[in-house]
Amino acid sequence: MPNKKKKIFPIGVKLAIIIGVIVLASLGTVTYLNSYFVSQDVRITAEENNLTVNSRSASSVQNEINTVRSNVLQLLDLINATSGGHNSAIARQAEIFFFERNSEIAEIILLTNSNSNLSVHSRLRNTHFYVSNEIEFDKTDKYIEENQSALLRAARGETIAINASPFFGSPMISLLLPYRENGLEQICAIFFSLESISETLGTGKINSTFMINDSDELLCHAENERILSGQSLKNHPLVKSMRENNQNNEESRQIIFDFTDENGLTSQYIGAYQKIQIADICVMTTVPLDTVLEGVRTTRKNNLYLMAVVFFVSVIFILLFSRFAISKALRHLTASAQEIQKGNFNTSIISQLNSRRRDEIGILNQSTKDEQEFLNTFARFTNRGVAKAIARKEIDFEPHLKDVTIFFSDIRGFTAISDGFKNRFGEESPREIIGFLNDYMSRMVNCVTISGGTIDKFEGDAIMAVWGILRDDSLDFENLPDSDANKKSFAEKHLNHIKEDAVNAIRGTIAMRYALMQYNKDAEAFTKAHENEAKAKYKPHIRIGCGINTGRATCGIMGSEDKMEYTAIGDSVNFASRTESSNKPCGTDILITQDTYNLLKKDFIRCEENNFTIPEQNSANEIVVEMIPVEFEVKGKGAQHFYGVVNMPGFNIEEFFKKADKEFVLDADCARSVGKTGPKTLNEVRKLLGIPIPEFESVNLNEEENKIQVKK
Repeated sequence: MPNKKKKIFPIGVKLAIIIGVIVLASLGTVTYLNSYFVSQDVRITAEENNLTVNSRSASSVQNEINTVRSNVLQLLDLINATSGGHNSAIARQAEIFFFERNSEIAEIILLTNSNSNLSVHSRLRNTHFYVSNEIEFDKTDKYIEENQSALLRAARGETIAINASPFFGSPMISLLLPYRENGLEQICAIFFSLESISETLGTGKINSTFMINDSDELLCHAENERILSGQSLKNHPLVKSMRENNQNNEESRQIIFDFTDENGLTSQYIGAYQKIQIADICVMTTVPLDTVLEGVRTTRKNNLYLMAVVFFVSVIFILLFSRFAISKALRHLTASAQEIQKGNFNTSIISQLNSRRRDEIGILNQSTKDEQEFLNTFARFTNRGVAKAIARKEIDFEPHLKDVTIFFSDIRGFTAISDGFKNRFGEESPREIIGFLNDYMSRMVNCVTISGGTIDKFEGDAIMAVWGILRDDSLDFENLPDSDANKKSFAEKHLNHIKEDAVNAIRGTIAMRYALMQYNKDAEAFTKAHENEAKAKYKPHIRIGCGINTGRATCGIMGSEDKMEYTAIGDSVNFASRTESSNKPCGTDILITQDTYNLLKKDFIRCEENNFTIPEQNSANEIVVEMIPVEFEVKGKGAQHFYGVVNMPGFNIEEFFKKADKEFVLDADCARSVGKTGPKTLNEVRKLLGIPIPEFESVNLNEEENKIQVKK
């Protein structure tokens, strides 16, 4: 009786879920409450700070503008009090000293208003300012010409601030003051740089401070391009709110508003505004709530990370405490099952399963290993490609007609080789023969598998393989009417599949030529290494014949309830077998039928039919063949020609074998059998493989196959 393993009912997952829910609920509540109250505190602090910054900035701007206005008026009073007026030496000296101490002022212009006609009465110009900033002297004239209405308003008693930056190409402001001199109604226009005011408002801070005039034009902003373009903030949410509230006093106010930028992104801002006593200028300060609350969000994010860490640590601790490594074992089992479903029976994941565990996981691990062993045995006794297709549920067990390429190979003189083993090893000969055949066949099977073929069966020393038998390639399109637009495309797709299978079959067979030369080389070395033993082991030098035919066959599961196999049968299969047997009288190692030749000649074989040219994209798969100079009479097919395969000049044999073995090392001597260094004619193939050149006139093919007769 087998030992019964103790069954344990795991509760680790249940405990982990319960503890996890408690941890998430408690830490989540604490995190939410903490974030809420902290964000409220931070928001209140940010609002107070924003209001303070706004008030301080407004006060500073007012002082700056008052200073400019006071200094200019003092200069004008001084000049007016001087005998000789503006042209006196004292007045000119005062002007020089003034601009030296007030270098940000570009120009002072007095204009006289006479019946709404403005004329320049006098001007004081800071020449150094214009030159150093590369500003043309006539900019103020253009300004005066385009701002007549504002100047007339100033003449009637208003103090007005206007953005002069677009005229000067430099951040500047003009202050228009009503001025009386000698009974004249005049306007004093002061043009000065925004440099001092910009420094007062500051740039690159969390809070952004700017100012506008009574027409909502931007006067100063940290982004110079906005004032240089003469931007209006009439539609800015903060400006609209201020105008709606008719804010005409000096008291600061603050609101929360939404602002949509040019990219369509909407964000919330805290905005404060305050008007100053000069020119109805308003100083505004904003700060984005996202920036204000960034620290809170970072803290909340860190708390969430911490909560996640605590949650996962709790779960892991409970899992380890209750069931050490169960989840890991289950993952390995799941991965193993998935690999088996994919047909990967030899995956290393299964070998890593711990079957020594004394619980249900140990039982499952051992069962999975037993299943792997069974599946590998099943795949070897049937066909690995078919076994994988069954595991993947990709195979249709109903018989189908399919267009496939069939391959047969056979060892020349195998009966004599078998007798040689019997004579030398006696009762031990079966083991020696099977060892030799397994070595040979493993090399051949490798070529079939790499090229996409499926081993159908082994019959003694013969191998049958099929390309395209596992392809899901329905022939239903043939039943469509010719008028159906899809029929042609389905037919072309199907034809391309058939051609691909045929090329792969020839590629795999030519690879066998290399593999056979490598086997013979290794066999010679093996035999030499054992030549001094009593019953010297050896491996014979062999030649093989390969036949390839492309045609329609019946493919499906065949046999009885007790024994069945997935195979292909039909005339095309029989003809492939007959083709293989014709290699000996034809003096070849690889023969293809006329059906396969006709299928490939247009695209892959240089011949008269295509003027010895093939499409450039097929050059890597070019096939060189020679027609056997004898016509065969094939039952059911009439007169036929066989074609000996010479080479595939573009075949990279090293790349081919490295698909299955990354450590593959090319044997330069064996490489003479294929590719760019391979043979160019059938006679070169015969010389390379030691095959006599046949005399076709004297060959009696009826002895090889009764269904094939030489057409006379």
